[in-house]
Amino acid sequence: MPDGEKNIASRARGMPPFIVMDILEKAKEMEARGENIIHLEIGEPDFDTPEPIKEAARRALRDGDTHYTHSLGKPELREEIARYYLRKYGVSISPDQIVVTSGTSPAMLLTFGVLLERGDEVILPDPHYACYPNFVRYADGQPVFVPVKEEDGFKYSVPDIRAHLNPRTKAIMVNSPANPTGIVFTAAELKALADLEPYIIADEIYHGLVYEGREHTILEFTDRAFVINGFSKLYAMTGWRLGYVIAPPEFIRPLQKLQQNLFICAGSFVQAAGIAALRECDEHVAQMVATYDERRRYLLARLKTMGLATRVEPTGAFYALANVKKYTGDSYSFAFEILEKARVAVTPGIDFGRNCEGYLRISYANSLENIKEGLDRLAEFLAGKKA
Repeated sequence: MPDGEKNIASRARGMPPFIVMDILEKAKEMEARGENIIHLEIGEPDFDTPEPIKEAARRALRDGDTHYTHSLGKPELREEIARYYLRKYGVSISPDQIVVTSGTSPAMLLTFGVLLERGDEVILPDPHYACYPNFVRYADGQPVFVPVKEEDGFKYSVPDIRAHLNPRTKAIMVNSPANPTGIVFTAAELKALADLEPYIIADEIYHGLVYEGREHTILEFTDRAFVINGFSKLYAMTGWRLGYVIAPPEFIRPLQKLQQNLFICAGSFVQAAGIAALRECDEHVAQMVATYDERRRYLLARLKTMGLATRVEPTGAFYALANVKKYTGDSYSFAFEILEKARVAVTPGIDFGRNCEGYLRISYANSLENIKEGLDRLAEFLAGKKA
């Protein structure tokens, strides 16, 4: 270990990088040199935040809404979130079960903080959102990975989960629609998970971005669950940093105490913007979803013609996996080679777990014109590679 690292805490020293950010930052360096890069790596809506949301924030600022709020969040916002879950899913939750946070990442940190003792285990799918295991380890927990395979639709097998359960298993994590696979769980599949003994932690951040059928909240099937959700993806509000956790009542006071100490509260005028998002932006969301679906259909058709399609089509979020196993067993190096030679930024599958090696995640949160150009460049690059 270099001398300069000896005083760095092991939790920071051992934290792996978020590879998609390494790709993005390398792409930005290339752009600064004048190179034209097509961005298909980052999971961020390319739409501007809808105007009613921005106007609500401007109005809140004009009215001096710039002070601390209740640590659980503004009552009006928590009430609006509860109404949203009742309207969309038919689930009745109390506003007092909701903690508003500065994005979903703090919501996860708070959730794992109140749930895990040292050594407690959390079941995670592999592949999974890259940061999940890092949150678990930061809270002194132990991630336990259950492979989910392409031939099984990238979904958990309940018997496989049961094989990993033991007295230290505290929770099972489910992400539907899922990052990086775009897979959406059915009601029956979520109910089967809810029937297992551990708590369920459901990351529902991509809810609303569904193109076939509909999504279900885990709260339709159990009240022994923590729901992580927010405004970044559905409302194109990534920079606003606004999320929330819905938790069983007995966990609210512990969550509140952590919130008070670590974050105090989410931004006051940002919470006002969140209220407007829930009340006024259904039509804006519908337009964005229709545009995403057009891009999704084009991307999936191109992946088929390029021989990269997976066996199951993604029907949610704004990602698709490209199977490049016939070209490489090192998606990390392959993604950087694509960036440097084809000037297309994509995310290596290894960022999402060992079981995602041999895949690339392609985001269609970009214009159809850019997606077409990016895939043309990728096809030209692959034509020069030996399968």
